[in-house]
Amino acid sequence: MKVLLINGSPNTKGCIYTALMEVASILKVQGIETELINVGNKNIRGCIACGKCNTTGKCVFDDLVNETALKFEKSDGIIVGSPVYYASANGTLISFLDRLFYSTRFDKSMKVGASVVSARRGGCTATFDELNKYFTISNMPIASSQYWNQVHGYTPEDVKKDIEGCQIMRTLGRNMAFLIKSIALGKEKYGLPQKEPFTHTNFIR
Repeated sequence: MKVLLINGSPNTKGCIYTALMEVASILKVQGIETELINVGNKNIRGCIACGKCNTTGKCVFDDLVNETALKFEKSDGIIVGSPVYYASANGTLISFLDRLFYSTRFDKSMKVGASVVSARRGGCTATFDELNKYFTISNMPIASSQYWNQVHGYTPEDVKKDIEGCQIMRTLGRNMAFLIKSIALGKEKYGLPQKEPFTHTNFIR
């Protein structure tokens, strides 16, 4: 079993990294492999709605998005972490996620998703909600914790002093491991939930 850790911070060893490593330490104990992918320090452009991925199954811009897509397809879960910028996620990360989720055609049903956010002071819950929307549109259950998945601090040292925040990360790791393992057992015994043929409509017809 494997979980991808997406670091949306331009600081590869900053607050988000510190939070993700706290989660990863528990996943490792639970026998789940993790892989860290740094996104926030990359040059990732946004989607241009060209629709090419509808025929090729991958994004027309051949960069980290397509590399990650191959790993995402084989993974059992994904944790997306972002610092808070103006009560929102890092713009580079959003461009990455827009293209990753839109351009991939593999079934994401029952892959477990989670988001982790970090702020010096405010904006965490708005960013948390923003990131979780990628999972809820993709038939992906969300791993939760004892509180919203957030840490506070301006430096990694600050985050380590956020005792409750670090505990939230460890609890997230345990809950995610349990959910991934439970879904694996459910697939084996019951299979995936039945899907209806997709009905695509808009609001003017």
